[in-house]
Amino acid sequence: MVRKTFKYVVIGGGLAGCNAVEGIRSLDTTGSILLTGEEKHLPYDRPPLTKKLWFGKKTVEEIFVHDRQYFIDNNVDVVLDTMVVEINVADKTITCKDGSTYQYEKLLLATGGTPRRLPIEGGNLEEIYYYRYLDDFLRLKSQVHEGTRALVIGGGFIGSEIAAALNVNKADVTMLVRESYLVENVFANKLGNAIQEKYIRRGVKIFTQDSPVSITRRNKHLVTRTKGGKEIPSDVIIAGIGIEPEVKLAKSAGLAVENGIVVNEFLQSSSPDIYAAGDNANFPYQVFGKRMRVEHWDNAVNQGKTAGMNMAGARNAYTYMPYFFSDLFDFGYEAVGLVSSKLETFADWQKENDTGVVYYFENGKVRGAMMCNVWNKVDAARELIKNNERLTVAQLQGAVK
Repeated sequence: MVRKTFKYVVIGGGLAGCNAVEGIRSLDTTGSILLTGEEKHLPYDRPPLTKKLWFGKKTVEEIFVHDRQYFIDNNVDVVLDTMVVEINVADKTITCKDGSTYQYEKLLLATGGTPRRLPIEGGNLEEIYYYRYLDDFLRLKSQVHEGTRALVIGGGFIGSEIAAALNVNKADVTMLVRESYLVENVFANKLGNAIQEKYIRRGVKIFTQDSPVSITRRNKHLVTRTKGGKEIPSDVIIAGIGIEPEVKLAKSAGLAVENGIVVNEFLQSSSPDIYAAGDNANFPYQVFGKRMRVEHWDNAVNQGKTAGMNMAGARNAYTYMPYFFSDLFDFGYEAVGLVSSKLETFADWQKENDTGVVYYFENGKVRGAMMCNVWNKVDAARELIKNNERLTVAQLQGAVK
């Protein structure tokens, strides 16, 4: 088979990969680019899959980052519905499942993550949605009608968002949550329980501190048995139990892998002409002086762009502090930095458990901030975190408002 050569090859047709193309083209307007993706769709934004698409605030056509003409105009070869199965570091080639081979000068692994699956009896039933992709939304949306019984397994970001979306679409929603309350890894106890009460008041049934042990078909529906002895009937099941970074290609190529693909501050892997960006990249988080892997939209955008620019000759260290956002019924928030319920928190409420800023700190220093129904304050929160000063509770009151 004829081998085609590209100056830049980007594996991964998601947000990080697409923004890498933009980064490359900002510095190199003519170098040949190949973008490969396993999905059949052009790169799109994922947040609307659990938010605006369900509320009629966006159409499917509006979630695509660029239309096909953009890639034509920018001389980008796009190969979709294609799995790359091998990287040969010595030859600087990639090989696809169909046998096609491409040579690269610079390569980006923007392979994202793969949804975790339930390791239980019935965990592979086709009626279970391991929710992550546009095709998941399209298929689930066609199945959900008023009264559809939907079981959501998982109470993190994805589980909480899709449960709210399904409830607004008049589905009969039940949640099965391993933790004590929703989004327990981020929300402090008092706030998390207040949010959970909002769900319950809207008719969402929530079973906490329980998990599934088996899923079976019974007549025309599914039955989930739980560790606590419950039997939950449903028409559809959505599992939002996190992702694993997609590192199979990197491992087989001999790249350093540890909770993602290990990269330096320039997003280069242990093989300098191979870069990684997005959900799969374990990078040095400059502000906090430690390695992290961040699974958020804003990180994919900015890390992808930085990687693309560096592939094209720049030498930009990735120092950006990404933010993330969520909408849980009428409770919306934007957060930046380290936001973990394991840290100490101080809540500066205008309206308790509804409007205000939650600060996350350790050793008296602010490490993260969550702006709850407070908007356009991410930059102010970033500056507070970067200042790295010891602050008292009194000093935090009104610090971001």
